[in-house]
Amino acid sequence: MRLIMCMILLFTCCPASAAPLNDTADVRLMHHFLKGKTLPSPAFPIDDTGDSIFIDYAQYGELTGAGTPGVYYRITDRAGLKKAVGAGIYPNNFGIRKESGYAEYETAGKLDVGHWDVFADEDAQRAFYVWPQAPDATGTKLFFTALILERSGHIKQALKAYYATLLHAPKQYVWSTDKSFVWYTAPGAMSSVRRLCDTYPQLECALEDASVSIDYKDDNNPANDVVAVNPGRIVRRTAEERLAALPDMTQQGIAREIVRGDIRLVRYNNGHWRMTVGGEPFFVRGVTYSPTEIGLGPHNDPYFYARWMHKDKNNNGRIDAAYDAWVDQDRNGVQDDDEPAIGDFQLMKDMGVNAIRYYIPTAEDRVSYDPAMVNKPLLRDLYENYGIRVIAGDMLGAYTVGSGADWQTGTDYTDPGQRKVMLEVLRAKVLDLKDEPWVLMWVLGNENNMPLSYSGVNATKTNAGLHPQAWAEFLNEAAELIHEIDGKHPVAVGNISTGLADYYQKYAPAIDIMGVNSYQGAGGFGNVWETVQERFDRPVLITEYGCDVWHTARQTVDEGMQRDYHEGNLRDIVLHQAGGPYTGNAIGGVAFQFIDEWWKDTHAGDGSEATHETESTYPFPFPDGFSSEEWLGLVGQGSGKHSPFERKLRKAYYFYTEMWAK
Repeated sequence: MRLIMCMILLFTCCPASAAPLNDTADVRLMHHFLKGKTLPSPAFPIDDTGDSIFIDYAQYGELTGAGTPGVYYRITDRAGLKKAVGAGIYPNNFGIRKESGYAEYETAGKLDVGHWDVFADEDAQRAFYVWPQAPDATGTKLFFTALILERSGHIKQALKAYYATLLHAPKQYVWSTDKSFVWYTAPGAMSSVRRLCDTYPQLECALEDASVSIDYKDDNNPANDVVAVNPGRIVRRTAEERLAALPDMTQQGIAREIVRGDIRLVRYNNGHWRMTVGGEPFFVRGVTYSPTEIGLGPHNDPYFYARWMHKDKNNNGRIDAAYDAWVDQDRNGVQDDDEPAIGDFQLMKDMGVNAIRYYIPTAEDRVSYDPAMVNKPLLRDLYENYGIRVIAGDMLGAYTVGSGADWQTGTDYTDPGQRKVMLEVLRAKVLDLKDEPWVLMWVLGNENNMPLSYSGVNATKTNAGLHPQAWAEFLNEAAELIHEIDGKHPVAVGNISTGLADYYQKYAPAIDIMGVNSYQGAGGFGNVWETVQERFDRPVLITEYGCDVWHTARQTVDEGMQRDYHEGNLRDIVLHQAGGPYTGNAIGGVAFQFIDEWWKDTHAGDGSEATHETESTYPFPFPDGFSSEEWLGLVGQGSGKHSPFERKLRKAYYFYTEMWAK
């Protein structure tokens, strides 16, 4: 089987001669983002803004060990650096006390509040006075001070604060309040500096030579993590210089090709990757799609993951969600005469979607495949009449699906019996679906590398993290199985972040695409792109990203918050595509998710799949500091009274319509 895989993987060295690479819709979208925005007006004044953003840190200290675990910046002129950075930015934290507005807030008692609590209100000035002197670690204070500065329109100060996070606290991490995960500030700070330089070209800046590498972080034990940071430097670069530096992909030779039928994954000599389908560039504009009926979930419906493909609740001979969903334009909770059935398929087409991510359901016994569960004519229609393909997934043991393992123990990748069952399920699915025109690619697993010890709502319950070599070898065996049966579609892994990439490089060469589920904040995906490029050189598909619309502190829907998060994430994906200013290894992204699912966090509230929970699921790097799992949709289901038909289109939906469809 390994020989077959090697024969299919074609390595070529030839001049680029594919379809036009400098004038695709997604390249034009990249130029849209590079045009940027005008600097906003600040929400409040800051008296001491220090020097310009181009601080020469060598004047005020000495940087040693850049790019290594021993990186350290030693300040030699503290007074000079305090003057350069301005109030509120380390080491000038207490400079805020000299600000003209500070005394008024202090006298009124407005500063007697916990630093995390200030995110609950709209008073950014108070938050700016609270955070720099909070009883927290330097890196944590710097990062969240930067976030506050950015949100309040002080972009230049935010840029300096994000960079200071990289420089002064390169190894800073933050525990979630429930101790379920560790989040490092350096990747977010690095991507935020780049994002601000990209978003506001009038700053005429760029982050040069910066890098972040973190080993062993997936076990949630920061004591054994190895963190290496090079903070780089902020340099002057005009918008014209940035555009002139973009590579001309028509002049790049092809170093390598992975060929799967008419789908090609092309690696150019400059390290950039592009996917083509039928000879044309194909950048994934995807959403996860599972239009669940309110009141149902995997806890109470063994047919749950397939039901939407067959459900005809109104008995009109049409699949409900696909064709009969209607948009409540005036949001009055009823279907008015001017709100006809339009269907999700049309709504996704109007949005510009070209692929949905959908896990092919396993039979009710969870260890076999029933072809009748997949409505093939429905998915053919999705492709033929709406132009939308399917990223077809198999859990490969995640959530114990396909392995036969019990939930408490979890899937064991060292168990030959479980491995055999999972491969038999996978084989049956691939044999049944390999010739379907709607299949774009296969995705193996979904966050299987999550720690087995994690017990939250999204726990995947496998020992991949404990036995990474066994998992990677099994993953490779599964990918080779697909290549043997289906030579027409590439295979991706559905990973959480970039964990185990080193193992995939060594033990899973049959994987064609690095799929990454990533929720690192509104700034983008941190060092995901660089890590994959360095450790497992494959094209990167962000297989999940997004943000919920529920603001936990305010206990209300905040569509603007969700929209802005998606904008930041999409920008990062688009700017990392082939021909872009960065790594060039992005081949698209899959927004999570098209529509709210009300079953996902039944433990947070009353335990009912029929309740839209407003109690947050867990702390998370979303704008309000929490994730609410049942509110992640770009589209809502209203009150739930008219499920599965009613749709409320949110600002994030319209954002994608502007970016993808227009």
